[in-house]
Amino acid sequence: MKKIAVFGAGGFGREVVMLIEQINDQKKQWDIIGFYDDGEEKGKIINDYPVLGGIEEINQIADPIYLVLAIGDPSTKKKIHNSIKNTAISYPTLIHPNVQMGKKQFIKIGEGCIITAGNILTVNIELEKHVILNLCCTVGHDTLLKDYSSFMPSVNISGEVLIGECVFVGTGAKIINQLEIGNNTFVGAGSVVTKDLPSNCTAVGIPAKPIKFHT
Repeated sequence: MKKIAVFGAGGFGREVVMLIEQINDQKKQWDIIGFYDDGEEKGKIINDYPVLGGIEEINQIADPIYLVLAIGDPSTKKKIHNSIKNTAISYPTLIHPNVQMGKKQFIKIGEGCIITAGNILTVNIELEKHVILNLCCTVGHDTLLKDYSSFMPSVNISGEVLIGECVFVGTGAKIINQLEIGNNTFVGAGSVVTKDLPSNCTAVGIPAKPIKFHT
Protein backbone atom coordinates (compact mmCIF):
# COMPACT_ATOMS: atom_id res chain seq x y z
CA MET A 1 0.00 0.00 0.00
CA LYS A 2 1.05 3.60 -0.57
CA LYS A 3 2.08 5.66 2.45
CA ILE A 4 -0.09 8.71 3.04
CA ALA A 5 -0.13 11.48 5.66
CA VAL A 6 -2.53 14.34 6.31
CA PHE A 7 -1.39 17.92 6.85
CA GLY A 8 -3.78 19.45 9.37
CA ALA A 9 -4.99 17.62 12.45
CA GLY A 10 -8.06 19.79 13.03
CA GLY A 11 -11.63 18.81 12.35
CA PHE A 12 -11.34 18.64 8.58
CA GLY A 13 -8.06 16.74 8.80
CA ARG A 14 -9.73 14.11 10.95
CA GLU A 15 -12.58 13.92 8.45
CA VAL A 16 -10.05 13.39 5.67
CA VAL A 17 -8.60 10.46 7.60
CA MET A 18 -12.14 9.05 7.75
CA LEU A 19 -12.41 9.57 3.98
CA ILE A 20 -9.17 7.65 3.39
CA GLU A 21 -10.36 4.84 5.66
CA GLN A 22 -13.62 4.63 3.70
CA ILE A 23 -11.69 4.49 0.42
CA ASN A 24 -9.68 1.63 1.93
CA ASP A 25 -12.89 -0.15 2.87
CA GLN A 26 -13.67 -0.39 -0.85
CA LYS A 27 -10.13 -1.20 -1.95
CA LYS A 28 -7.10 -1.18 0.33
CA GLN A 29 -4.57 1.21 -1.18
CA TRP A 30 -3.43 3.65 1.52
CA ASP A 31 -1.21 3.15 4.58
CA ILE A 32 -2.07 6.10 6.83
CA ILE A 33 1.08 7.04 8.76
CA GLY A 34 -0.26 10.05 10.66
CA PHE A 35 -0.67 13.82 10.72
CA TYR A 36 1.64 16.75 10.11
CA ASP A 37 0.64 19.96 11.86
CA ASP A 38 2.83 22.82 13.12
CA GLY A 39 0.24 23.61 15.77
CA GLU A 40 0.28 20.21 17.47
CA GLU A 41 2.93 18.55 19.64
CA LYS A 42 5.02 15.98 17.80
CA GLY A 43 4.18 12.48 19.05
CA LYS A 44 0.65 13.38 20.16
CA ILE A 45 -1.95 10.76 19.19
CA ILE A 46 -5.05 12.13 17.45
CA ASN A 47 -7.83 9.69 16.51
CA ASP A 48 -5.36 6.77 16.70
CA TYR A 49 -2.71 8.41 14.51
CA PRO A 50 0.50 10.20 15.59
CA VAL A 51 1.51 13.77 14.87
CA LEU A 52 4.76 13.39 12.94
CA GLY A 53 5.89 17.01 13.01
CA GLY A 54 5.35 20.06 10.84
CA ILE A 55 6.64 21.61 7.63
CA GLU A 56 10.26 21.31 8.76
CA GLU A 57 9.88 17.54 9.14
CA ILE A 58 8.04 17.26 5.82
CA ASN A 59 10.92 18.94 4.03
CA GLN A 60 13.30 16.36 5.53
CA ILE A 61 11.41 13.24 4.38
CA ALA A 62 13.67 11.01 2.29
CA ASP A 63 11.31 8.31 1.02
CA PRO A 64 8.37 9.10 -1.26
CA ILE A 65 5.00 9.62 0.45
CA TYR A 66 1.64 11.13 -0.41
CA LEU A 67 0.50 14.19 1.53
CA VAL A 68 -3.06 15.56 1.74
CA LEU A 69 -3.46 19.26 2.50
CA ALA A 70 -6.57 19.15 4.69
CA ILE A 71 -6.78 22.92 5.13
CA GLY A 72 -10.08 24.67 4.40
CA ASP A 73 -8.79 28.24 4.22
CA PRO A 74 -7.52 28.72 0.64
CA SER A 75 -4.80 31.28 1.33
CA THR A 76 -3.37 29.18 4.16
CA LYS A 77 -3.51 26.07 1.99
CA LYS A 78 -1.62 27.84 -0.81
CA LYS A 79 0.99 29.19 1.63
CA ILE A 80 1.60 25.72 3.08
CA HIS A 81 1.85 24.17 -0.36
CA ASN A 82 4.40 26.77 -1.44
CA SER A 83 6.49 26.15 1.68
CA ILE A 84 6.88 22.43 0.94
CA LYS A 85 9.99 22.07 -1.22
CA ASN A 86 10.57 18.32 -0.86
CA THR A 87 10.42 16.44 -4.17
CA ALA A 88 9.64 13.21 -2.28
CA ILE A 89 6.14 14.57 -1.64
CA SER A 90 3.23 13.81 -3.97
CA TYR A 91 -0.33 15.05 -3.61
CA PRO A 92 -3.10 12.49 -4.15
CA THR A 93 -6.58 13.16 -5.42
CA LEU A 94 -9.11 11.66 -2.97
CA ILE A 95 -12.66 10.90 -4.08
CA HIS A 96 -15.19 9.26 -1.78
CA PRO A 97 -16.61 6.02 -3.23
CA ASN A 98 -20.20 7.31 -3.24
CA VAL A 99 -19.46 10.48 -5.26
CA GLN A 100 -21.56 10.65 -8.45
CA MET A 101 -19.75 11.89 -11.55
CA GLY A 102 -20.18 11.87 -15.29
CA LYS A 103 -17.84 9.93 -17.58
CA LYS A 104 -14.16 10.33 -16.73
CA GLN A 105 -13.31 11.77 -20.15
CA PHE A 106 -15.62 14.71 -19.44
CA ILE A 107 -14.27 15.59 -15.98
CA LYS A 108 -10.73 16.78 -15.19
CA ILE A 109 -9.53 16.72 -11.58
CA GLY A 110 -6.11 18.06 -10.61
CA GLU A 111 -3.66 16.81 -8.02
CA GLY A 112 -4.44 17.30 -4.36
CA CYS A 113 -8.20 17.64 -4.76
CA ILE A 114 -10.47 16.31 -2.00
CA ILE A 115 -14.02 15.30 -2.90
CA THR A 116 -15.92 14.05 0.12
CA ALA A 117 -19.09 11.98 0.50
CA GLY A 118 -22.34 12.97 -1.18
CA ASN A 119 -20.97 15.17 -3.95
CA ILE A 120 -22.47 15.22 -7.46
CA LEU A 121 -20.44 16.41 -10.47
CA THR A 122 -22.13 16.25 -13.86
CA VAL A 123 -20.23 16.76 -17.16
CA ASN A 124 -17.49 18.92 -18.72
CA ILE A 125 -16.18 20.07 -15.36
CA GLU A 126 -12.62 20.94 -14.38
CA LEU A 127 -11.17 21.16 -10.89
CA GLU A 128 -7.64 22.53 -10.85
CA LYS A 129 -5.16 21.70 -8.07
CA HIS A 130 -5.98 21.41 -4.34
CA VAL A 131 -9.70 22.09 -4.61
CA ILE A 132 -11.89 20.91 -1.71
CA LEU A 133 -15.52 19.89 -2.15
CA ASN A 134 -16.86 19.22 1.32
CA LEU A 135 -19.95 17.10 2.01
CA CYS A 136 -22.93 17.04 -0.38
CA CYS A 137 -22.00 19.74 -2.89
CA THR A 138 -23.26 19.81 -6.47
CA VAL A 139 -21.31 21.07 -9.49
CA GLY A 140 -23.07 21.66 -12.82
CA HIS A 141 -21.89 21.33 -16.41
CA ASP A 142 -19.12 23.39 -17.99
CA THR A 143 -17.84 24.71 -14.66
CA LEU A 144 -14.22 25.53 -13.79
CA LEU A 145 -12.99 25.63 -10.18
CA LYS A 146 -9.48 27.06 -9.97
CA ASP A 147 -6.53 26.21 -7.68
CA TYR A 148 -6.90 26.08 -3.89
CA SER A 149 -10.61 26.96 -3.78
CA SER A 150 -12.71 25.43 -1.00
CA PHE A 151 -16.43 24.71 -0.90
CA MET A 152 -18.08 23.91 2.40
CA PRO A 153 -20.98 21.42 2.84
CA SER A 154 -24.08 21.67 0.64
CA VAL A 155 -22.83 24.31 -1.78
CA ASN A 156 -24.74 24.26 -5.08
CA ILE A 157 -22.86 25.45 -8.18
CA SER A 158 -24.93 25.69 -11.36
CA GLY A 159 -23.62 25.21 -14.91
CA GLU A 160 -21.15 27.40 -16.80
CA VAL A 161 -19.64 28.94 -13.67
CA LEU A 162 -16.03 30.13 -13.39
CA ILE A 163 -14.63 30.32 -9.87
CA GLY A 164 -11.21 31.87 -9.42
CA GLU A 165 -8.15 30.86 -7.42
CA CYS A 166 -8.33 30.78 -3.61
CA VAL A 167 -12.09 31.30 -3.39
CA PHE A 168 -13.92 30.18 -0.24
CA VAL A 169 -17.64 29.42 -0.42
CA GLY A 170 -19.47 28.90 2.88
CA THR A 171 -21.95 26.20 3.85
CA GLY A 172 -25.20 26.13 1.93
CA ALA A 173 -24.33 28.90 -0.52
CA LYS A 174 -25.80 28.79 -4.03
CA ILE A 175 -24.26 30.08 -7.25
CA ILE A 176 -26.57 30.39 -10.25
CA ASN A 177 -25.49 29.61 -13.81
CA GLN A 178 -23.16 31.57 -16.10
CA LEU A 179 -21.43 33.56 -13.37
CA GLU A 180 -17.82 34.37 -12.50
CA ILE A 181 -16.32 34.78 -9.02
CA GLY A 182 -12.92 36.48 -8.90
CA ASN A 183 -9.76 35.32 -7.13
CA ASN A 184 -9.46 35.42 -3.33
CA THR A 185 -13.15 36.09 -2.75
CA PHE A 186 -15.11 34.84 0.26
CA VAL A 187 -18.80 33.96 -0.14
CA GLY A 188 -20.67 33.75 3.15
CA ALA A 189 -22.70 30.74 4.31
CA GLY A 190 -26.23 30.64 2.95
CA SER A 191 -25.60 33.34 0.37
CA VAL A 192 -27.14 33.22 -3.11
CA VAL A 193 -24.85 34.52 -5.85
CA THR A 194 -26.93 35.93 -8.70
CA LYS A 195 -24.35 38.27 -10.30
CA ASP A 196 -20.60 38.15 -10.96
CA LEU A 197 -18.42 38.88 -7.94
CA PRO A 198 -15.06 40.70 -8.19
CA SER A 199 -11.76 39.49 -6.81
CA ASN A 200 -10.62 40.17 -3.25
CA CYS A 201 -14.00 40.75 -1.62
CA THR A 202 -16.28 39.25 1.01
CA ALA A 203 -19.84 38.84 -0.28
CA VAL A 204 -22.89 37.81 1.75
CA GLY A 205 -26.66 37.81 1.55
CA ILE A 206 -29.54 37.02 -0.79
CA PRO A 207 -28.57 38.16 -3.33
CA ALA A 208 -24.88 38.14 -2.41
CA LYS A 209 -23.24 41.56 -2.44
CA PRO A 210 -19.70 42.61 -1.53
CA ILE A 211 -19.54 44.10 1.96
CA LYS A 212 -15.78 44.64 2.11
CA PHE A 213 -12.65 44.38 0.01
CA HIS A 214 -9.24 43.08 1.04
CA THR A 215 -5.78 42.62 -0.43
